[in-house]
Amino acid sequence: MRQALPEVPMVAYQVSGEYAMLEAAAKNGWLDRDRVVLESLTAIRRAGADLIITYHAELLAKLLER
Repeated sequence: MRQALPEVPMVAYQVSGEYAMLEAAAKNGWLDRDRVVLESLTAIRRAGADLIITYHAELLAKLLER
């Protein structure tokens, strides 16, 4: 797909189920929310996404601001 339409950006979204799973696990103290959000979104980017749609957008902006 990427080779056929190189000028079209590859857009991915983090599904609500993954968002809910990360939030619930963080709330229960099972993981470090900030680190896992960064890792999850970094994985999507490394997979080739030019743009990521996520419920974590506001948190990500704050984390990247540091």
